[in-house]
Amino acid sequence: MIDIIHSLISDICAHFSDRRLQLCELDVATLEDNRLVLQGKVLDDATLQAVRHGFEARLPKLQIETSAVCILRQAAPRLLHVATNLTSLHVQPSWLAEMLSQNTYATTVEQLEEQGRWVLIRQMDGYLGWMYRPYLTEIPAPAPTYIVAMPMTHIHTEPGSDSPISSRLVGGTLVQVVSTRGAWAELDANTWGWAPLADLRGLDLMPKSLAGRRSAIANDATRMVGVPYLWGGTSAHGIDCSGLAQLLHRWVGLTIPRDADLQYQVAKKIEPPFQSGDLLFFGEQNEKRSITHVGISLGDWHIVHSSRSRNGVYYDDVQQVAHLRDTFLGAATFL
Repeated sequence: MIDIIHSLISDICAHFSDRRLQLCELDVATLEDNRLVLQGKVLDDATLQAVRHGFEARLPKLQIETSAVCILRQAAPRLLHVATNLTSLHVQPSWLAEMLSQNTYATTVEQLEEQGRWVLIRQMDGYLGWMYRPYLTEIPAPAPTYIVAMPMTHIHTEPGSDSPISSRLVGGTLVQVVSTRGAWAELDANTWGWAPLADLRGLDLMPKSLAGRRSAIANDATRMVGVPYLWGGTSAHGIDCSGLAQLLHRWVGLTIPRDADLQYQVAKKIEPPFQSGDLLFFGEQNEKRSITHVGISLGDWHIVHSSRSRNGVYYDDVQQVAHLRDTFLGAATFL
């Protein structure tokens, strides 16, 4: 009987095996007669209910007790906010673990679990991973009014390029401008300092029309050319393919999923000819997920993408590059 139960637990948990978005870790605490006590943790109540339904369907006479199972997401979530200019998200609570993504200053996350100086968090898009707790705060940042629209901007102690540099913010960071002085903007009083106003884009000035968004994506992409490739990277200090697609959409006011396969799943599927801002997706053989790469069209088959083979962000013509032409799987758009 115990072997059947362990096999059933494995089957049920396999339905929640995408650790980017799901979590289901269960084991047997006790088994006496027809009463099974489960222990472990699940992401949310919906996951736990799916576990119970799985047992009821396969072993209807077995009484299931789940009070020892920890449900990580609560009705009143504990929200944390990134307090530094950039911090990373890891698959395990360690700087040595694989980096999954990065988050900019003021990003809000949901704390699920704490382990030493690390916290398991859920991003607002559902993405899961571990963050370094000292880089997070319970105090939300002031409501943003601008976004850093350059790959990176230096923060100065005073409004002038000859004043000392105190920090830097990467592209995509949301900030509040509290005052301006000529060509300079004061960001989040008592938090940062002064940045060139030309490096910022007002949230109220985001392009609203389809043509405006397509044009902005094409123009913004030029500023990222030459940024080196970095797995899990989302900034001008290093960026991966889906991170680039996400950033270019963020600069026009659109939020899209983190990974290429997730982007393809929810975007509107399209056929050629492609227009600026459309996303072209590629895959490789023997991969667990068929979608492994994404590029941003600048018109038809001309793309900008962050490629490991090019070690960074560069332009390519899909029809002229054999490995891109041969691995093209489809296109979709969020525009």
